[in-house]
Amino acid sequence: MLNDTSAGGASGDLVRDTTTASFRQDVIAESMNRPVLVDFWAPWCGPCKQLTPVLEKAVNAAAGKVVLAKMNIDEHPSIAGQLGIQSIPAVIAFDKGRPVDGFMGAVPESQIKEFIERLAGPGGPSPIEAALEEAASLVEAGDLAGASEIYAAVLEQEPDNVTALAGFAKLQLDAGEIENAKRVLAMVPEEKANDPALAGIRAALELAEQAASLGDLAGLQKAIDANPDDHQARFDLALGLAARNQREQAVDHLIELHKREKTWNEEAARKQLLQFFEAWGVMDPDTIRGRRKLSALLFS
Repeated sequence: MLNDTSAGGASGDLVRDTTTASFRQDVIAESMNRPVLVDFWAPWCGPCKQLTPVLEKAVNAAAGKVVLAKMNIDEHPSIAGQLGIQSIPAVIAFDKGRPVDGFMGAVPESQIKEFIERLAGPGGPSPIEAALEEAASLVEAGDLAGASEIYAAVLEQEPDNVTALAGFAKLQLDAGEIENAKRVLAMVPEEKANDPALAGIRAALELAEQAASLGDLAGLQKAIDANPDDHQARFDLALGLAARNQREQAVDHLIELHKREKTWNEEAARKQLLQFFEAWGVMDPDTIRGRRKLSALLFS
């Protein structure tokens, strides 16, 4: 059902309320034509009330590049559950029928505008945007050296380009160069420090620093085998496994810890899981699976 906004013009075509029944038409089908932002919200959510009007304004200002579909998760919880969404507000972008990007929390209008521009483009990619797309493709193909060269070239022209800074820092971190990654992030201008594109790499960097001090994981596993209620050993093992990209095992250990004593160290297991999800990205398959497991535990 379309939601007629007060912005005038064709804004009613750009902002709509969607339901479980209409989601396929409103979001999946529509995203074949242009990106669709799905705003998951609830009437009791204060930050949602702050974010939604800002989202509507930014979508209307984009003049048809994207559309906004708003879904009340109290009335329609199943889609959010399938996506592993546990906290709101959450915005997931769909393109060509599938979720491709997203962010959580009430972020400023300037960052929403940048998010939309990254998603839809300002009317055709600029040379910088084309270069960043090529770098992302090289990363996916495993050509990390080629991607690094592109990020470095972009930063020569635009030293404050957040996408390039985040991408370059991630490559350094994946190579085990924690200090180099920190130096790259230190180049981010203060006014862009809270850009959603940086949240994941910052969380991943914090995890890497924590895991670096753990040493050999075999000793931690032996400690757990000897005493399954050694919560600190289980917690540390989860950090180490995540650092080695053994994500499913890391999640399972924290879920087990939460089952055994959810209040341990001020719910450290649940908080650490949320940090994993932020570091991995909202649409990462391991994040979605992990959120489902945590949701099943919390609401069982």
